[in-house]
Amino acid sequence: MAGKAKRADSGFVETVKTIVYALLIAGVFRTLFFQPFWIPSGSMKETLLIGDFLFVNKMAYGYSRWSCPFGMCPFSGRILAREPERGDIVVFRHPVTGADFIKRVVGLPGDRIQMREGIVWLNGEPLQQEPAGIFTEVFERQGPMGQFPRCANAPVGQGGTCEKTRLRETLPSGRSYVVLDIDTGPLDNTAVFTVPAGEFFFIGDNRDNSQDSREVQSRGGVGTVPFENLIGRARHVVFSSAGRSMLHFWTLRSDRFFVRLE
Repeated sequence: MAGKAKRADSGFVETVKTIVYALLIAGVFRTLFFQPFWIPSGSMKETLLIGDFLFVNKMAYGYSRWSCPFGMCPFSGRILAREPERGDIVVFRHPVTGADFIKRVVGLPGDRIQMREGIVWLNGEPLQQEPAGIFTEVFERQGPMGQFPRCANAPVGQGGTCEKTRLRETLPSGRSYVVLDIDTGPLDNTAVFTVPAGEFFFIGDNRDNSQDSREVQSRGGVGTVPFENLIGRARHVVFSSAGRSMLHFWTLRSDRFFVRLE
């Protein structure tokens, strides 16, 4: 009996050790390589919807010693793998509040960015925009904050169809993506911003419903974002939930599994 009890105790210890090792490996994997991110707001519609769940590739732009588990990395500071490119969708820390944001890179160091009548002007030239139809969604409370979407065809009654104008925007590289337009807002016309060395300019795809680099930090905006604040690049949606929580499996969107992002 004593032998059986000893074997049982040994088996229990081995199970606990296995779980601990698995958690440590998962923690290191998350810390070094990927970070989960759940979309809480509509600032990147239609590219990203409220309730989209994705993993951010932290290897895309390099490491920082603060990301290394237990301070064991043999280097200090961030090793640059490569700079973000215009059009990349990036998770970053707000330079003032430290909150996580996800937006699209539009301006690189040295670029001059301005908004004129809702058009992005990059280094004195407008980005091409072409009509791309209408984005529609149900006018209802969305996500954990329960906010209603903004609509170009407002007012819309609850349960009605909320519309926004779709535009396909093209960068000088030829890369393109869809942005949304709701109405004429204060960020449709701005001063010229010159992006400082080592920093980047971000704009949300849902142009009239995004807090981003078009507003300076002194006015509550994001301003330009230093390289060291970049967390990683988003390339795919893993799955998406239309409910108040990603655990509400009955609200999963069947068309959002492993969607590649433009």
